[in-house]
Amino acid sequence: MKWIDVRDIAIALAEKHPDIDPSKVRFVDLHNFVVDLEGFDDDHSRGGEKVLEAIQTAWMDEAE
Repeated sequence: MKWIDVRDIAIALAEKHPDIDPSKVRFVDLHNFVVDLEGFDDDHSRGGEKVLEAIQTAWMDEAE
């Protein structure tokens, strides 16, 4: 997975962390969750605020 795979990342996060409310996750923690996902293979420094916001929004959609 790459940072641009927002929906795939959100699905993986929802599956790995079903007990976490994504709306309460700080971006620093979200960044760490993403780079720790199995199959994530991208430059860790490219996960900026805009992509993290998109991932968080998609994760909230998945959690509903």
